[in-house]
Amino acid sequence: MAKLKKIPMRKCTGCGEMKPKQKLVRVVKAPDVKNESGEVVAKGEISLDLSGKKPGRGAYVCADLNCLNKAIKAKRLERAFSTSIPDEIYQKLTEEMQKSE
Repeated sequence: MAKLKKIPMRKCTGCGEMKPKQKLVRVVKAPDVKNESGEVVAKGEISLDLSGKKPGRGAYVCADLNCLNKAIKAKRLERAFSTSIPDEIYQKLTEEMQKSE
């Protein structure tokens, strides 16, 4: 018998549904840049990770603008990354999502 491969599931931060990881878009917060003494020099950038390979903390959202807008409105991405997110970044995420559709 052929062994079935387990499909990784992730929760969409917009609609809250569990879906296969491949069907979701990853939003990633890159690691903070620190100096030799361990002080944070620069905060990690938040961006869309269409490849799923960027390093950093990830949160998932459906490849749908409605789900992204729900996540933004309810500040679920801010909660996932434990940081406040400027409006410019939300605008950039929305533009990237529109391009990838």
